[in-house]
Amino acid sequence: MSKRIVILLLLIFCAGFAFGQQISRIAIVDLQRVNNEFYRESAAVRQFNERTARVQVDIEKMQNEIRELIARRDIAVSLNNQAEANRLEIEINRSREYFGSYYQARIAELERERVYLMQSDTFLNQIYDEIRYIAESEGFTHVFDINQTPGLLWFSPGFDITDRLLQSLRTRIRY
Repeated sequence: MSKRIVILLLLIFCAGFAFGQQISRIAIVDLQRVNNEFYRESAAVRQFNERTARVQVDIEKMQNEIRELIARRDIAVSLNNQAEANRLEIEINRSREYFGSYYQARIAELERERVYLMQSDTFLNQIYDEIRYIAESEGFTHVFDINQTPGLLWFSPGFDITDRLLQSLRTRIRY
């Protein structure tokens, strides 16, 4: 009889333990794709892209001016006008030096702005709020970024919530 009671208590304990454990549901999200598809559509990114385009126009303009100076110098050399060739060489060197410093400064400035935009609390908070909303409403207990999950070799597409996240961001957040 005591053996039956011990077995019954053991079964009750195991059943209680098994039902007490929450079953984990895992989801995967591709945050890099979210950044590429959603974030580039935002007003801040459009403004950044416009600034980048203006810098690119300035860079191309300076490069063309340097090419023009080089062509003029080559003509002066071919005409044996050494004084004009020397003057143009000095101007070419000054232009190249200015271009180099301008280029480095503007590219560094744009890179800092790009990094700031990608790490801005507002954007990240919007993404994490939407991930939390989807996870809670669909019963996921863990959500992993596919790009930050070492060792992940395969997952079922049914666990990928990237499309749902993008759709949710587009409908909930007006940019």
